[in-house]
Amino acid sequence: MSVPQEHQSSTVDPPPPPPFDPTQPSIPISYPIKTLEDLGSRAYFKSFHYPFNICSVPLENSVLDNRPRVLVCHDMQGGYVDDKWIQGGSNPDAYAIWHWYLIDVFVYFSHNLVTLPPPCWTNTAHRHGVKVLGTFITEWDEGKAICNKLLSTKESAHMYAELLSELAVALGFDGWLLNMEVELKLGQIPNLKEFISHLTQTMHSSLPGSLVIWYDSVTIDGNLSWQNQLNDQNKPFFDICDGIFVNYSWQEDYPRSSAAVAGDRKFDVYMGIDVFGRNTYGGGQWTTNVALDVLKKDDVSAAIFAPGWVYETKQPPDFQTAQNHWWSLVEKSWGAVKFYPNTLPFYSNFDQGHGYHISVEGGQVSDAPWNNISSQGFQPFLKFTGNPSPGTIEVFVDFKEASYRGGGNITFKGTLEENTDFTTIIFQGELLMDAVPLHITHSVKSEGDSLLGLSLHFSSTANERTSVLLASWGTNQFSREFSKIIAPCQVNNPRTAPGWAVLESSIEMNGYTLTEIHALCYRPKHEHSQLGLEHRTDGSEDTLTYSPKEYHAVLGHITMNTSKENTYFPPTSSWLVEGHYIKWSSGSQGSKTVSVKIDWKSKDGTDSQFPKYNIYVEKLPKQAVRYHGVGLGGVQEYLGVANVEAFYVSELPIPATTSSLKFIIQVCGVDGVCQNMDDSPYFQLDVKATTVGGRKMFQLFRYVERNNLINPWAHSTNGQQLLGCKSHGKLGIRHFEWFDSLMCERSNSVTRGLLQSTSRMEIRELLRLPSRDTKIWVFMILSMVFVILLFTLSMGNGERKLLYFPKDQ
Repeated sequence: MSVPQEHQSSTVDPPPPPPFDPTQPSIPISYPIKTLEDLGSRAYFKSFHYPFNICSVPLENSVLDNRPRVLVCHDMQGGYVDDKWIQGGSNPDAYAIWHWYLIDVFVYFSHNLVTLPPPCWTNTAHRHGVKVLGTFITEWDEGKAICNKLLSTKESAHMYAELLSELAVALGFDGWLLNMEVELKLGQIPNLKEFISHLTQTMHSSLPGSLVIWYDSVTIDGNLSWQNQLNDQNKPFFDICDGIFVNYSWQEDYPRSSAAVAGDRKFDVYMGIDVFGRNTYGGGQWTTNVALDVLKKDDVSAAIFAPGWVYETKQPPDFQTAQNHWWSLVEKSWGAVKFYPNTLPFYSNFDQGHGYHISVEGGQVSDAPWNNISSQGFQPFLKFTGNPSPGTIEVFVDFKEASYRGGGNITFKGTLEENTDFTTIIFQGELLMDAVPLHITHSVKSEGDSLLGLSLHFSSTANERTSVLLASWGTNQFSREFSKIIAPCQVNNPRTAPGWAVLESSIEMNGYTLTEIHALCYRPKHEHSQLGLEHRTDGSEDTLTYSPKEYHAVLGHITMNTSKENTYFPPTSSWLVEGHYIKWSSGSQGSKTVSVKIDWKSKDGTDSQFPKYNIYVEKLPKQAVRYHGVGLGGVQEYLGVANVEAFYVSELPIPATTSSLKFIIQVCGVDGVCQNMDDSPYFQLDVKATTVGGRKMFQLFRYVERNNLINPWAHSTNGQQLLGCKSHGKLGIRHFEWFDSLMCERSNSVTRGLLQSTSRMEIRELLRLPSRDTKIWVFMILSMVFVILLFTLSMGNGERKLLYFPKDQ
């Protein structure tokens, strides 16, 4: 992403932007709470940004495994960098973690008083079965002052504990890391224990399975003295919460002694490792695994601090390679701790939450660089191989290659001889099968005879192993390698972009557990091998040799479910879609910008079960008349993705030729399938009166699909018939109650008054228009007057007829 160069100038610097006001509409962000006063006032819940910060992915299993665990503490450039943009940023190289199968608990850390995890981290961590904690920290003199107030009484300690619990439950994360890095008075320790204990109990009662973890800092005597182990100086705090994060300057025998002190809670002891290597055992950095090996041997848990070291220090050759390399050391030392698929439905598009494009059903909807960790799919268990040797297949998640859904895929590239194959694991699961068939759908894009299949590996309760190959054709060479070979059926979907094949298979393996999913690259044997003339430099004769072809295939997605049925999407009419905080700004040559918050919900009040929504806009051009069956048309422009039922559009450019904006909310299911755009809910916003050549142009009425008269400026009535009102206690057409029935008795005077009012306003503008435009507008208004008079007369004669406008012949 290019960065504009600063221009040398003697002009005065522009004034700084106004201070951040969280109550005012703006692009949604995540931010911390910096003062005890803001925490106590519950000001966060009054923020415009609060509803956007709610996690949308629940944690399926809240129980920690009874084994040594891995906690990862995020400490990356102070926090709230690219990840603060809830609706996504524009940095395709933004920091992310994607080795979730190696993590049990994730802590979002910053040096602010109350660090609230951005929802993107909570969403993707929960998707992978990982708990997420926020951080409460007090430091330096300011921290002492905070503790004086926090711990002044037992009641104050309880109050602030309850406020922290309320925040975690409301935002959907799973608990807190407590870091009190200040000297305390001995008399404050009882209330400190009350704070820890009450927070732990309140969290457990409000959110079963939640965690409160104490950081090894202040001791039971109030001294700021890092013990680097669990001992009698910090165990009283450990005893009243869910675990301790031990400082990282421990010696080799400290893990063993800490485990002895913890007794049957030894897995709740998380021994710290600083990846930057600051006075940490083993040196951190590329030798972090040295400390991990010791902790694994001594049967305690690990707390890896600041794995963003790889990103911050720009480890060579590039972040993607260095990140995979560093986490491969963790995997080699500790092994995987999470396995998926383990429940159904299971879906992955291999998206890492950043890239250079967005695709839907293989068609590219955006070519803008982006980042949004919430968009991460289940991450594959790809093995790090370093520099692949010539003649092999390289396997990697690609962000620039065409994707089927989202912005990523798994690409297989290299050379492969005919009648040979290459296999690699992509998922390691624990999915127990029953009598219901398992339906698998996957998408493939390949070149020439580069074929790509999937192999599923199962084990039984008796530890019997069997494997099944899903491959379309050319599988004779595998007849002895697999227990069963299934040829998938190609799904004919008109929405699928050319070049992609969507394949569907079914299998029944009752009583077995799906343990692994592999990708199988192969090239079938041909009658005529590709031969080439090899020139010999040793003086012997040139010979004909076989030349292996280039292999290139892409895996776009995998979906597993127990049903072949497509996801049910509620019809447009079942959604209530509204626009709020609408703000218009004028641009050059009649253009405009608009900012608006769009939110939607089911009319029956049920909670949505959909994980995300793609947001588009159509900028409909101006046209005086629109008849039934004749659409105005418009390009559907991708704006972004929402993970909650709201999206904020900021300063959207609107050309002067635009009369209306149609914001489309494309609903997406847990299986990755998205609703047809024509059936998706939408919000239509008419563009306010524009200025052309210094003259305001007003539309009195316009036609819609059903040939019914509607007002163009009342957004809440868009698309409904102007047929009447039950009362008009408030002035203004936007307050009418619209319905599809005959007009009520008072509609004659209301409609006639509306026309008279707008006509007076219009006449003043017509006097300033050129003669030709004047004639057109006069004709339009007189035509409207004539129609209204006819309608009034018909109603006066007792005939109740709908207002009808015939089409032009």
